[in-house]
Amino acid sequence: METREQIAAQLHTLRDYLRWGMTRLQDAGVYYGHGTDNAFDEVLALLLNRLHLPNEHWAELLDARLTTAERLQVLEALERRYQQRVPLPYIIGETWFAGLPFSVDERVLIPRSPIAELIEAGFEPWLGGRAPRRVLDLCTGGGCIGIACAMYLDEAEVVLSDISPDALAVAARNIERHALAERVRAQRSDLFAGLQGERFDLIVSNPPYVDARDMAELPAEYLHEPRLALAAGEDGLDIARRILREATEYLNDDGVLIVEVGNSWVALEEAFPTVPFLWLEFERGGDGVFLLTREQLLEHADAFA
Repeated sequence: METREQIAAQLHTLRDYLRWGMTRLQDAGVYYGHGTDNAFDEVLALLLNRLHLPNEHWAELLDARLTTAERLQVLEALERRYQQRVPLPYIIGETWFAGLPFSVDERVLIPRSPIAELIEAGFEPWLGGRAPRRVLDLCTGGGCIGIACAMYLDEAEVVLSDISPDALAVAARNIERHALAERVRAQRSDLFAGLQGERFDLIVSNPPYVDARDMAELPAEYLHEPRLALAAGEDGLDIARRILREATEYLNDDGVLIVEVGNSWVALEEAFPTVPFLWLEFERGGDGVFLLTREQLLEHADAFA
């Protein structure tokens, strides 16, 4: 097997590394599920990040030659992607959600929720024209959902809650990055346990929801993400059940709960056949996100208990 230095001696231009990297990713059979869906976009994003190049006009630089140090740095990053299967956002330290940049690392899940589409639309028509004054992002991870809510709902106060202090450290970095310290706070909490006495107009959550079977079959890339943010018991509903039981105490009278359960939506409907879950549809794809009002949660409290 050739060493990194031997490969660097043969590849000189941005074009060389784009082609070579695409071949390596294709040969390795990497999984695309964290922001791109093909080798070209994946390798290009990595190159632009490592070489500190702008996203625009990159085609004009394809024949630019890399220094020896740059070649080795690019090869090291590509090896992490195709050999170690590290997801691209962890390598470059950044991802995008709802049109906004966020810092990420292996302490938090890489955001990919269709809830971004709801945020961009101000959650309409589901809030009936009412602008939420207080929003809770439950199981926030790196804070992407809650911070995006604050950016699109410019008068809302937002609480980001998570059980993981490591995740909250990343969330705090993103609060600072978007200059939202006056309206957004991070709160350590095991679901609602650390939020006693607080009420919200809107609770949004992308909690752990991967069932045991899917956890056993995850591509290698997902194994770099925190297991705490993925696994949710045999049927994927361990956390969702708790949210359904407890959310009414933290919602205002006309409050709304929106929760993503992904592939576990079938198990949720089977577990609660009498509950009228409203399954939201998305123009850009994605499913497994339900909406319930506080009134509906109260009406079916016995089922959740």
